[in-house]
Amino acid sequence: MMDLKLAQSFALIALNAQSSLYMTNAKKVSLRSMAAAVILEAYLEGCFTQTDNELTFRKEVLEKSSSTLYRETVLLPLLHNHAEVQGDLEWWLKKASMLPNKKLKKFEIAISDYLKAMNVLEEIPSLLGSDMYFDSAGVEMKVYHSHNGVYTSITENLRAEILEVGTVTDEIICMLWQLRESGCMHDFFSRNELEKINTTMHDLYRSNLWAKSLFRIQIHHGIELGVKQFLQMKSTFVKTYAGSSINFFFPFLERSQAVFVETEAWFDNSNKRLNSVLTRLKSYGHEVKVIEGGSIATIQIDNLLYDAMPHFVMMKVPIQGVRLVPKRPL
Repeated sequence: MMDLKLAQSFALIALNAQSSLYMTNAKKVSLRSMAAAVILEAYLEGCFTQTDNELTFRKEVLEKSSSTLYRETVLLPLLHNHAEVQGDLEWWLKKASMLPNKKLKKFEIAISDYLKAMNVLEEIPSLLGSDMYFDSAGVEMKVYHSHNGVYTSITENLRAEILEVGTVTDEIICMLWQLRESGCMHDFFSRNELEKINTTMHDLYRSNLWAKSLFRIQIHHGIELGVKQFLQMKSTFVKTYAGSSINFFFPFLERSQAVFVETEAWFDNSNKRLNSVLTRLKSYGHEVKVIEGGSIATIQIDNLLYDAMPHFVMMKVPIQGVRLVPKRPL
């Protein structure tokens, strides 16, 4: 596995399949959590001076050659030209997550450019552009795509660390919190697994000082919760204080959408129809892999899983195609 820092690993999870050109609500939620991850990354590396519960950050730390531009885009606005700034962990995380849109965009560019330079992130055409009903009217549609091998390594390691019995590291505790606050939990864990994670977070909250300090902090904004309630996507399985925001999953709804891709010819069986659509998607630059065949196949497109169902629509003439429906967990 590539040696990635906390904010870099989380960014590869949070940015994957997000619009790279437009500031959607889902991406804004992800960027807030990514900015908070920068604070946690700096804290775990000892960049703060701690006195009791107060954390002091000095500007001189950013002037070292090891500092990254994405870290500077988050911390410099919080310093406000002061040589040093002091606050508790909650203050730092909330301040980072509340950066104005222009500074969030600057941060997005800095960290995405950094990951592109590492060859672990790229921009590709949006799958939505392949939908028969989607008319872009000349509007360019691109999304971020994390390198498949690195993305899989991060997510599988995360699942193993959280779901298997054993010691949970400070970095994994941070990732748990970031997934909770960004609404990404449902991307990677089934409902039954989320029950287990809820229990794990509760146990960590009771027994681990770092988890107790972090899990009590919430940075997500009320407007996203309001949208979630409006969509009536509530669940009932969260029963503990530490897991009280685990049901916050509006962002993933916006990350991937069902699309209908028509075939360019009429085929007499579903396999030929699917192969035609897959060939077409590959020609657009998407990475496609069949995970499970059958009349309703499971396929992976750019790190996301879809159920591929044979379908046709009636217009002046019947149009064959495949409907791709997002599948959870990834």
